[in-house]
Amino acid sequence: MTATRGRPRGFDLEQALDQAIEVFWRQGYEGTSLSDLTAAMGINRPSLYAAFGNKEQTFKLAVDRYAEIDMAYADRALSAPTAFEVVSRYLRDNVDAVTTPGKPPGCLSIQGGLSAAPNDDPIVKYLAGRRADGEQRFAERFARAVEEGDLPVGEDPADLARYVSTVSTGIAVQAASGATRAALHRVVDRALRVFPGATAEPEAPAPDRR
Repeated sequence: MTATRGRPRGFDLEQALDQAIEVFWRQGYEGTSLSDLTAAMGINRPSLYAAFGNKEQTFKLAVDRYAEIDMAYADRALSAPTAFEVVSRYLRDNVDAVTTPGKPPGCLSIQGGLSAAPNDDPIVKYLAGRRADGEQRFAERFARAVEEGDLPVGEDPADLARYVSTVSTGIAVQAASGATRAALHRVVDRALRVFPGATAEPEAPAPDRR
């Protein structure tokens, strides 16, 4: 994130944005007021406007940072050597991410728009676009897997990507509703059984996953 020019600010931009992430994550976009943001970020409204813009712009910056840091596991998963490993790593890391102790349960990009008001349509569309972009990345990865012979020729990369996106969204919603990490890893076990390339026994979660 690039700071605007002017006097040096008396606060750390990234630290303030991290606080905004947590507020939006816990309360959603519609449920978060400017007063909530400024209180959590430790700044006044003029400082927020100067550094981040209005509430909508602040939210978009928060989602960008969240994707870069809290969802970095998606990039790691996409670099796995097989399509099955891509999905296995992504879904398992997704479970761990949405059940991280000390952080709000669920996913900012899901929680942020679940209770949006009618006048928040731009935010709903923005979040839908971000999810569509992520889905497209998986579709492209699966298309490459088909070309390489890793996935059967008859498989539809877009359908597979939508399947993975639907499962991960459901995991986030379940986590926000109180589902445990162990229970959600069992969901992943079942989801992986129907993915092309699944083995007889699903990959077991690492011992430190609770």
